[in-house]
Amino acid sequence: MDAEVASTSEIISGTEKNFLHDLEQRYPEIAFSLKGEAEEGVKTKTSIISGFVLGALGVFLLLSLIFRNYREPAIVMLNIPLALIGVIWGHLIMGLDFTLPSMIGFVSLAGIVVNDSILLVVFVKQHIKDGMALHDAAKQAVRDRFRAIFLTSITTVAGMTPLLFETSTQALILVPLVTSIVFGMLTSTLLIIMVLPSVYAIMEDIGVGVIALKNDAEPVHE
Repeated sequence: MDAEVASTSEIISGTEKNFLHDLEQRYPEIAFSLKGEAEEGVKTKTSIISGFVLGALGVFLLLSLIFRNYREPAIVMLNIPLALIGVIWGHLIMGLDFTLPSMIGFVSLAGIVVNDSILLVVFVKQHIKDGMALHDAAKQAVRDRFRAIFLTSITTVAGMTPLLFETSTQALILVPLVTSIVFGMLTSTLLIIMVLPSVYAIMEDIGVGVIALKNDAEPVHE
């Protein structure tokens, strides 16, 4: 199979649509199933998705214990769908299909991008504790942590970018994985510094959880 002409998923999809479907219509008594790499790929994807859901739930519960509420963990995990935007656009730009390595890269990325959100949320709580308004605290948190977030992301992207343009046969399987990580990290880094303050501002405008957030930030005196 020439990977430059068609991928495995494209060939299997074309075979199912253009050949097996017509064959099944003509001979209803015939049963067929996909074996080998195709069958194992479906099992692996199912396993990865279930592992991702369990991992995300575990992260959410752990953050809930740390922050002592369910609002801020939800805000922290907003960065995961923001990373998915970059993953999708990265594959479109690179002309790649979303394959199993792409999925593995996104699942790995999900555990990385929440770090930026955690930093911002912690600084928002600190500024609220100092008496700032909620939307001002969110904006100031972005200003305070922008350099740290940007440098952490850009060094990771710079270190993995050479793999995007690797042409050797051994490295081809890594290109979709690296594409997910590089483009996902770029978009999540850029979007979270705009989306997170916006989320806090919306919460303040509609009055959802604002008093509770301020109470969470207040020190406890015994």
